Formats: sequence, structure tokens, C-alpha cells
Amino acid sequence: MSEPEEYLSRQLDPRSLRGLAHPLRIRLLRALRRNGPATASQLAEQLGESSGATSYHLRQLAAHGFVEDDPTRGKGRERWWKAGQQGTRVDASLYENPDPEVRGALDIYVHEIATIHTQELSTYLGTRHDWDQTWLSASDMSDFTLRLPPEKLRELDEKMHALIESYRNIEEADAPDAERVRIHLHAFPQHEN
Repeated sequence: MSEPEEYLSRQLDPRSLRGLAHPLRIRLLRALRRNGPATASQLAEQLGESSGATSYHLRQLAAHGFVEDDPTRGKGRERWWKAGQQGTRVDASLYENPDPEVRGALDIYVHEIATIHTQELSTYLGTRHDWDQTWLSASDMSDFTLRLPPEKLRELDEKMHALIESYRNIEEADAPDAERVRIHLHAFPQHEN
């Protein structure tokens, strides 16, 4: 399935994964994707980091194609950065990669993403009373347990991704009551006890 031009997603390979697998880099990329273009100083203030650290890690992200200069902003020496893509996907082959450096980078990446998901959900739960009843009744926090072989889980994942993507460019996205909606999908095996 091809993605709309404005939503390009980046599939991680061993090299790009190693370039992204640092907690601050993941947070910087998330901030640019979520809030739009910014300078290293603005990001430092937003994330509680030094501008030296954010500058260094932005350059590393740029070297791997995750962020790029935004020439439409800034003047003089002020350098603005923007996300190169709006999403990231993990190539399944990374889980089987024999290189310990790749496996370590993958561990850092997936744990950081899980932490971000937990923070986002906790923030919503802590502020859910700020939303009107329409949003509260439309929100969902469900869990399911199925018995599936790996190929059926992959099929289910693909179908859910396709369904979610079908909502990306709907007309109602510009409605006055439309809000950014986060959808976390976690599907993993569990040993039976």
C-alpha cells in the first residue's frame, strides 16, 4: 500500500536503526513530528536538554535521513529542523539480525517507544476529564487475547494497519471538532501459565 506523500514512513534497517537508537534522538524526532519544525535551542528548552546536546543529536539524525533543514524558516545563523518522515516502521528482519550491536540498538528503540506509549496513555488518563463526553465515549482502551500462529498475527497486523491508514486523509480531518488521535498497537505472544 502506498502512503500519501505528506505521511511518508521510514522503514528501519540496521544502519538507520543504529542512527536512531538513542533516547534523546527518539524524543527529538517525536517532538519534530508532533509539533513541527523547531531550532535546536527550542527543542532543548522543550525537552529539558542543553542546546549543545540537541544540536549534536539533530546532526546525527540528519546524517541518517530522519530530520532535515527547513529552509522556509529562520534567518541568519538560525537553523530550523523538520522531520523527514512522519512515521517509523521496524523491519521484521531486525529481530533476527545476528549483529549484537543491531540487537542492542533494537532493544533501546523498542523500549523507548514502549516508554513513550506508556507516558502518552498516562497523560491522557490524567487529563481525560478535560475532554467532553463525546471524546470520552469515543476513546478506547481495550485488550484482547487470541490464540494464533505467527502468520495469522502478521495477517491481523496488516489488516489493522490498512484499516487505520484508510482513515488518514478523510474529509472530516478538517472538521472543527477534529483532534489529533494517537493509536497504539501492541501485539505480542505470551507464554501460557
